[in-house]
Amino acid sequence: MSASEKARAKAEQAVGKAAQAAGRATGNEKLIAKGRAAEAAGDAREAKESLKDTGRH
Repeated sequence: MSASEKARAKAEQAVGKAAQAAGRATGNEKLIAKGRAAEAAGDAREAKESLKDTGRH
């Protein structure tokens, strides 16, 4: 996994978790959903990069 892609995946996951927490604190369902989507995008990116790394070794 390239360092920049790994960092990007972790950043997306962190943004998603923060958005979910803010949404829960304010009762904003849209923000919770956006947070889940951002976290899922980060998870998908991380899985894709891990799969690419597995293919290289």
